[in-house]
Amino acid sequence: MTVTPDQVASLVLKQYDALPAKRKPVVRGNGVHEWVPLSGIVAEDKDGKLYCLALATGMKCLPASKLPQAQGNVLHDWHAEVLAIRAFNRFVLDECKALASTPTSASEFLRWRTPEEKTLTSNGTNPEGNEGEEGEEVGGTEWHGQPFAWREDVSLHMYCSEAPCGDASMELTMAAQADATPWAIPIPASTTVNPDVTTLSAPSPSLSPIPSLPGRAYFSALGIPRRKPARGDAPPTLSKSCSDKLSFHACTSLLSSITTLLVSPDHAYLHSLILPSSQHSATGSARAFAASGRMGPVSGRAWGGGYAFRGFDVQTFEDGSSPTPEFTFSKCAVTARASGKTAASNLATAWTRSGQAETTLGGVQQGRRPFDARGASFASRRRMWALAAEVAGLLATRGNGDGGWGVGVEVRRVLEGAGTYGEVKGSGLLGARRRVKEEVTGEALKGWVRNVGDEDFAL
Repeated sequence: MTVTPDQVASLVLKQYDALPAKRKPVVRGNGVHEWVPLSGIVAEDKDGKLYCLALATGMKCLPASKLPQAQGNVLHDWHAEVLAIRAFNRFVLDECKALASTPTSASEFLRWRTPEEKTLTSNGTNPEGNEGEEGEEVGGTEWHGQPFAWREDVSLHMYCSEAPCGDASMELTMAAQADATPWAIPIPASTTVNPDVTTLSAPSPSLSPIPSLPGRAYFSALGIPRRKPARGDAPPTLSKSCSDKLSFHACTSLLSSITTLLVSPDHAYLHSLILPSSQHSATGSARAFAASGRMGPVSGRAWGGGYAFRGFDVQTFEDGSSPTPEFTFSKCAVTARASGKTAASNLATAWTRSGQAETTLGGVQQGRRPFDARGASFASRRRMWALAAEVAGLLATRGNGDGGWGVGVEVRRVLEGAGTYGEVKGSGLLGARRRVKEEVTGEALKGWVRNVGDEDFAL
């Protein structure tokens, strides 16, 4: 059975429609109609049956200056695509907990790995995180000893109601301007160069260097990482665009660092990205995501630890036509029906098949004060780390009857023994992932700048 883009989109829209009104945009008291992007992750089994695993709405992110206050309790980026992927990771961790709690149970999406599949250590690699000063692994073989794997016969699809911000949508952004001509930025008569500021090469000698991570500006520079928010008058962030993060996930899988300690990244890659035809630029998508575009330098690359470049298809459907309705709160739909002004919603919503659902404002649960630990999202760094540590504890004490006890103890040592979140991410168990990131950002996504400042908190 061949699953169509309409079927994937319709399933996400159906699940969103079932959410209560409190999790959706409103018409404000002053008559302003709110809109918001929607994204969802859908699994397809071997028989073509579809399951919506996670969805999210949202389009804001945390200013870089606020990161030290987050302490693992505040979401950094709640654009719909990014939050949907974080919600998906929460779903995966919930599945891990269910399996670890009852080893004889089964999951439609995860399976136990066999002892033969697990590579603990070799050639001197130290799973406890004994690294060289530059973050290199001690030895030549990366750890690949996760107890769980994503099922090989289950594919993953992602639906987005709007084009991902950044490189994939630059043509659409340019076309929306009064003058769609790319901006030529003349070189000033005298220029002072700051050696501490990273710049990217300009498209032609007539243009000035492009600052690293521009927002929406510099239309002439295509194929480069961009930051959020795109508006120049908004507080600056180092959160990369959704296009950049999706390109990155084509190399690291959809799993986060924390989830990767428990689930092998092998097979947890996106199979297709589903967009309304009105939100798709074939040129932009190919440039942003494909081996024929900026990901060319890592095309065909296979790293250790289950990592490889696995590009995804970008497929479209005619939004608003049968059988797929247009998303009720898309920018286009809201603008068409609103008699007055429209505005982006400040709220974000996240939902998972495992029973998690919440609405956040400013990166914390709605109704809580900013940076309040009691308002930490179910997808926040702190709560995801705590859940992974709980799963590792179950694995270490129960085992699964196939020789997996050592792996549970090993992962538990990292998740519970680390003094800070940064130490977890710096663990030797994640050395393979770091190597992938270094090569991808050094060769394909040049100009990528790390978003640091929220690594020093402890459980």
